[in-house]
Amino acid sequence: MRKPWSLVAAALVVIAALVAGCSSSKQESAPPVTLTGDWHGAIEVPDQPLAVGVDFAADGTATIDIPAQGVVDGPLSEVRTGADAVTWTITKIPGKPSFQGVYDKGSDSIKGQFTQSGQSFPLTLTHGKVEGPPRPQEPKPPYPYKSEDVSYRSGDITIAGTLTEPQTGGPFPAVLLINGSGANDRDEELLGHKPFLLLADTLTRAGYAVLRTDKRGVGQTGGRLNSATYSDLAGDIAAGMTFLRGRSDIDATRIGLLGHSEGGYLAPLYARRPDSGVAFVIMMAGPAVPGSEVLLEQNRLILAAQGATPEQVGKQVGFTSTLSSVLCKGDLVAAKDYVRQHNDTLPAGEQLSEEAMDELVSPYMAALVCYDPAPALSALRVPVLAFYGGKDLQVPAAQNEGPARTLLAADPDATVTVFDGLNHLMQPADKGTPDEYARIETTIDPQVLTTVTGWLTQRFPPGH
Repeated sequence: MRKPWSLVAAALVVIAALVAGCSSSKQESAPPVTLTGDWHGAIEVPDQPLAVGVDFAADGTATIDIPAQGVVDGPLSEVRTGADAVTWTITKIPGKPSFQGVYDKGSDSIKGQFTQSGQSFPLTLTHGKVEGPPRPQEPKPPYPYKSEDVSYRSGDITIAGTLTEPQTGGPFPAVLLINGSGANDRDEELLGHKPFLLLADTLTRAGYAVLRTDKRGVGQTGGRLNSATYSDLAGDIAAGMTFLRGRSDIDATRIGLLGHSEGGYLAPLYARRPDSGVAFVIMMAGPAVPGSEVLLEQNRLILAAQGATPEQVGKQVGFTSTLSSVLCKGDLVAAKDYVRQHNDTLPAGEQLSEEAMDELVSPYMAALVCYDPAPALSALRVPVLAFYGGKDLQVPAAQNEGPARTLLAADPDATVTVFDGLNHLMQPADKGTPDEYARIETTIDPQVLTTVTGWLTQRFPPGH
């Protein structure tokens, strides 16, 4: 489950898997040639400078990159690059994050102040593109295997993705990757990390075909995620299974699912169907308790780890609990009224945009909050590997490991394990809070990759 991003604050509490969008607007005149192009600098937040990059286009628009928060080409509004002032604003983000400065010809730099929620920090931009933190595990081409962009239908939408498989041999056992919550692409790119690209690379090198896809409304996949139900998303899994079974290079009897976070809800939900044809299920930080309980616990843990007072924790948990109850009654209108009333009580700099409120009370959010995984997990009779991070604050091991063991007890081949010291992305972590994700170079701890490939090769060895 992903987190919303904020420019200068530490990680905000995860109520939903939302990444706030931005809108752009054109200025009346084009920027001077000296400002067109890439600029970079760091917002001088005390003890936590935040690297940013701004690209001024010749048509007067501009975009922003924030590598530490996974923001790439975020559109900017209120862009001005005149001789007397350089300004821009990131819209739809609480606190109206904006920049006001001037171009200094002597130093060939743009000097000014970045402001959000009434706080102001120095920001100086110089020529050049911002560099993200190193990601040593990220696979780079040329790959020692085949990689093919594919697409297929799921109902009335087209799903797009990438299929990788070994250069020779076959038919191959296959793994269909299922994204976590929110608008994820086929690599599940988050905060500069690409977990699904790494998983696909690891498994394909081990002899498996791997299909990873863009989620609804993301990349080249059609539809709208916010209007999707879990029935819709399970249907997307079914379409992926049908696509794989229809290929002569895939062993139709050995196709399994690997779901991360919310994908750990959806994989068992589909696999429990008598006609699913799923050979195995791997749950990577997949919740084993209802969505509302997961959201409440992650709110408590993340806020506490960030130093919030008991009063602040109680207020946030109370809001989340009430919202969950209203959503699960099926009344989205009442839920939206409640969110709006709550929003009006917040300081101006913390209030959500109309779009963000709509996302909180969407059919998709209701599906996540109200889902109970118990029936699906207890019905599984295929090999299952479920694993959790000991420092995961989004799907806590302490909350989910025990229920997973209980619900999978009747499955003849179910393995549940916890990796000490790892977070929700299976990275080695300090506190486990989401604000650490981008700063950690490791995308997935190697012991996790070894465990997954070892578990698979024991049960579904390639070439057999």
